[in-house]
Amino acid sequence: MPIIVRLDVMLALRKLKSKELAAHVGITEANLSLLKSGKVKGVRFETLERICEFLQCQPGDLLEYQPARSESDEDSSRGKDPDAQTHDMA
Repeated sequence: MPIIVRLDVMLALRKLKSKELAAHVGITEANLSLLKSGKVKGVRFETLERICEFLQCQPGDLLEYQPARSESDEDSSRGKDPDAQTHDMA
């Protein structure tokens, strides 16, 4: 997934518990857990605002963009030439 949620990192840095954050934001601990794991399709700006308010941080401290790796990127990182042709010797 190209968007990485760094909520656990911020909670750890602030020495705070998820339960405290969930109570402040007004969401369930289960929904906060889904958000922390990145298993949500979106987050309301109001929710993001309350999280940032509680953690005293910026949205960029919580979210990170990492471009998805293409197959050719993975092949080159493993030392394979993506343009190389394979031949059967049988």
